[in-house]
Amino acid sequence: MCRFEQEGFERFLKWAANLGISDCPANRSLQAKNPTSCLGHSLTVSHFPDAGGRGLAAVRDIKKGELVLRVPKSVLITRDSLLKDEKLCSFVNNSTYSSLSPTQILTVCLLYEMGKGKSSWWYPYLMHLPRSYDVLASFSEFEMQALQVDDAIWSAEKAVSKAKSEWKEANSLMDALKLKPQLLTFRAWIWASATISSRALHIPWDEAGCLCPVGDLFNYAAPGEESNDLENVSIGDQPDDSTGDQPDIGSERLTDGGFDENMAAYCFYARKNYKKGNQVLLGYGTYTNLELLEHYGFLLNENPNDKVFIPLEPSMYSFISWPKVSMYIHQDGKPSFALLSALRLWATPPYQRRSISHLAYSGSQLSVDNEISVLKWISKNCTLILSNMLTVIEEDCFLLSTIVKIKNSHNPTELRKLLCASGGEARAFIESNRWELAVQWRIRYKKILIDWKLLLREKIRWIRILAWCIWYCEKFVSGFVLKLIIH
Repeated sequence: MCRFEQEGFERFLKWAANLGISDCPANRSLQAKNPTSCLGHSLTVSHFPDAGGRGLAAVRDIKKGELVLRVPKSVLITRDSLLKDEKLCSFVNNSTYSSLSPTQILTVCLLYEMGKGKSSWWYPYLMHLPRSYDVLASFSEFEMQALQVDDAIWSAEKAVSKAKSEWKEANSLMDALKLKPQLLTFRAWIWASATISSRALHIPWDEAGCLCPVGDLFNYAAPGEESNDLENVSIGDQPDDSTGDQPDIGSERLTDGGFDENMAAYCFYARKNYKKGNQVLLGYGTYTNLELLEHYGFLLNENPNDKVFIPLEPSMYSFISWPKVSMYIHQDGKPSFALLSALRLWATPPYQRRSISHLAYSGSQLSVDNEISVLKWISKNCTLILSNMLTVIEEDCFLLSTIVKIKNSHNPTELRKLLCASGGEARAFIESNRWELAVQWRIRYKKILIDWKLLLREKIRWIRILAWCIWYCEKFVSGFVLKLIIH
């Protein structure tokens, strides 16, 4: 962040403090009378180059369940707060536009507010919003194809189509409001809708959600990603005295946060123990990397909720009850419960399926031969998926490493050599910021399939060893019993 941006951001934090945003507890006596920043007691803005970029770090040790940030209701950007503008309200409430969804209305209202420039009450916040997003709806045709997986390309095409449809539906309202020409474009619509998609928080009175100044600085923590190196707070533990009085929070509100009617504020709580200097994260929900890319414009290097869906042959669905979305391989390469159970039934002779179906549905292995048949089927289909992709993972990794060198290269001769050596895709990256994300996504997708193949070898070896061990033990027991009978 340059000095000019840093000074502007400091003014934003002071603006936020003057409006009551604070990382102090509910005890007002701990807060300064003329605050220069809304942060400093629990949190500070920091940069995490390998974990989301700009985010919030703990300035002290924080315990799970502590209140770490409050944003008053009056500061939240909602449809209600934006519609206090009489002109905007009169147009939006016209029955002509009643078919628009709450999110479309909030998107139009955000563009209208942006058009006010410095006269907007939220200008200090709006000027620090990103100028672009990398959500799937912003992908070009070239960037979509870089995903290489049909389902992912279809998701991107669907996102673009949906965004264009919603933009066209809202055009008449935006024209009536006489928005500036640059705010009427599809590019502006993508920006506003992506702002809401990636930053809006849930509120109970409006399904469109709200924008929350300072509260949207928290980076994402995937469910299941909590580290195990910090001990959980025991039942008798209380926050340090330095935190002052904490609100009475039930177990359902020990992590993340939500709107608190009693405090008339959006409240954020520590989702786990944090040491001083650690990044304080917020859980948005459970998403695969493709879903994160679709709604938020980023992905995780290690996402415990990522998966690769494995299509079954049409005939297989005739004797199973699990939905298609439950047939996948986990991020660590392990098949889902439903996928394994379905394939165990499939690998069983039809005349035996009814009699042993209860074992398959309970997750039990049916036999050594059955299990090996299942594992080989998954391996064959993973190999097929990988072979249908245009590049192998080694080529993708080389492309990404080339991109890093291109970014860091200030020598024209060296840059030309890198571009010539890397082929068409890396050259196209110069004009495409989202192409790199697409390549990163497909690398993680391929890695799940490759991890499964590595896991398969060990699992088949283990099954065969176990089968041999069972055979040996049974043979030994039979021989022992026979000797007892003879004697």
